[in-house]
Amino acid sequence: MTTEGPGLHTHVLDTLGLAITAGEYPPGSVLRTDELAQRFDVSRTVVREVVRVLESMHLVESRRRVGVTVRPAEEWNVYDPRVIRWRLAGADRPRQLRSLTVLRSAIEPVAAGLAARNATPEQCAALTECALGMVATSRGHQLEGYLEHDIAFHRIVLNASGNEMFARLGDVVAEVLTGRTHHQVMFEDPDPAAVTLHVQVAEAVREGDADRAESLTREIAVGALQELDVLAP
Repeated sequence: MTTEGPGLHTHVLDTLGLAITAGEYPPGSVLRTDELAQRFDVSRTVVREVVRVLESMHLVESRRRVGVTVRPAEEWNVYDPRVIRWRLAGADRPRQLRSLTVLRSAIEPVAAGLAARNATPEQCAALTECALGMVATSRGHQLEGYLEHDIAFHRIVLNASGNEMFARLGDVVAEVLTGRTHHQVMFEDPDPAAVTLHVQVAEAVREGDADRAESLTREIAVGALQELDVLAP
């Protein structure tokens, strides 16, 4: 038996999550605990723990004397960051990216407008710092550094909105931005116009200009959708 630990648990979870979200196990498929334990060379305890996590995401359900059954996609918790990550790793990536980007375009402009009204001086300073970090890493193929500042920027906007529902979408946005970068659905260097827009959003939030902050963020969202037309049609 392989030595078990958190890494092995994560491996089994990711392998099954990726397989389910990719459609390798269609809805109604039954997964047997014993078979999974044998396949991954782990104890049934590890498999049961993994199944509990998958159940929490509504990917599967366990029934006595039936086994672990894969649920229909429309029942999945599509806001779970891990579900998003798995779906972005699959063949359905373009459609998933578009769906998530449309969601962002509906939420983030409103959040930016609210942030202009509600952001603390500390949040304004942090937002400006993130925007300047994006400028500094926007050339020379520094996408990982750019990603770090980009994620932090959007988290601050959502948190500064003062709306706890928006704030909880920070992990969702982080997975979208990470997925675009890691699956090469980005230009080698970010669009200069988009970088400038982020700087201008930070300025608008700092100045308390809600209408401008909302309008500029909507431009960012439109640009992101246009990029997908080119990079992930």
